[in-house]
Amino acid sequence: MDHQKVSILIVDDEFSVRDSLYNWFKVEGYRVDTAENATEALKKLQEGPWDIALLDIKMPGMDGIELQKHIKRIDKTIVIVFITAFATVDTAVEAMRDGAFDYISKPVDPDKLSVLIRNAINHRRLVAENIQLKQKVEELSLQDEIVGESPQVKKIQELIEVVAQTDATVLIRGESGTGKELVAQAIHAKSNRRYFPIISINCGSLAEGLLESELFGHERGAFTGAQYKRKGKLEMANGGTIFFDEIGNISAKMQMDLLRVIETKQFTPLGSNKIINVDFRVIAATNTDLEKEVAEKNFREDFYYRLNVFSIQIPPLRERTADIPLLAYYFLGKYAKSMNKKVTDISSEAMKILTQYEWPGNIRELRNTIERALVVVGKKNSIEEEDLNLHTLSKQDSTEIESLEDLERAHIQRILERNNGNISKSAEILKIDRVTLYNKIKKYSLQR
Repeated sequence: MDHQKVSILIVDDEFSVRDSLYNWFKVEGYRVDTAENATEALKKLQEGPWDIALLDIKMPGMDGIELQKHIKRIDKTIVIVFITAFATVDTAVEAMRDGAFDYISKPVDPDKLSVLIRNAINHRRLVAENIQLKQKVEELSLQDEIVGESPQVKKIQELIEVVAQTDATVLIRGESGTGKELVAQAIHAKSNRRYFPIISINCGSLAEGLLESELFGHERGAFTGAQYKRKGKLEMANGGTIFFDEIGNISAKMQMDLLRVIETKQFTPLGSNKIINVDFRVIAATNTDLEKEVAEKNFREDFYYRLNVFSIQIPPLRERTADIPLLAYYFLGKYAKSMNKKVTDISSEAMKILTQYEWPGNIRELRNTIERALVVVGKKNSIEEEDLNLHTLSKQDSTEIESLEDLERAHIQRILERNNGNISKSAEILKIDRVTLYNKIKKYSLQR
């Protein structure tokens, strides 16, 4: 690890100790700062991040042992090394049981300290790698696979293989529920950035101010309610991939801000003057007709071209009905295992309903339908027609509905009517957020 990238905070009430250690670490090329007491140290820790903290055990006010507890609440990955006099060696050993890495006795031997710090740096690196691996395992255990044998799915899988080997920006298009985030995860998992995180943010579910804070992070006191420093998702995605879902719904200001970040790979957190450099891959998704939005001046043309470097179009489920049985059995196996249910089959009558249904909510709706069916199936070993909760369209409805928008409008209206206009309940059933549902109601002039 480059010494210039390693930060060390020295906390000791003796000036001579602080000064000598500060100068020694500076010569070695570390980024270093000092604090003479716990209060000053906690303030600097909030300004972090810090890799290593050298703490004196005996200090006026809050001692090093108590300070360690506060540090671990701020950042569990900071490596703690105690500086101790001979009389407090037993205390330092006890502190190691509470999470300290090691200790060194006064007077400090520079050679021994050099070895200790190198070991601490390696320990910090291993802890960080372990955390990333755990996050990766959790992501892989939660995400679904891209299931299907249709020509459309095979084409998407080919495109994923091609673009994953590059760092090109990808724009994924498709209706809500078609699996756009799943495609983004697959691209990331096959890329050279796969050992770093993929950070997702739903741009359509947050107001502009909240979205700005989520993306850029903020300093303490940057705005009303900002009681603590917070790292933004742009910084969290460093080295990996950031996935902007519903990118077509962001404001003109956010379009301009994100365009600048994507082009410069730099940004400044809210309330800060510090420029942060980042390196991430951008994948965006939308169910909006961006070309139409650009033509109507609702979406910046330069931002559109910056996003639309490599485009993947995901078809709705009704256009690949051959994949419905495969998907249904995939979700059956997944949720039967998690629910400890001995359900292994779907009756022919139930499968006929599944394959004939229009699926306005696409794969997400199919997944939820199978999950619900497993909840109500009882002790049977097969999902039957009565276990499904699908309201198919009548022939009269079908003849009146010609476009996808007509289909979506009719489906949302039925859900609203069924729930007496209750927005929260309807949004939950539709598996969309309240903001998106409000926008749909306004768009289609629906009655609540």
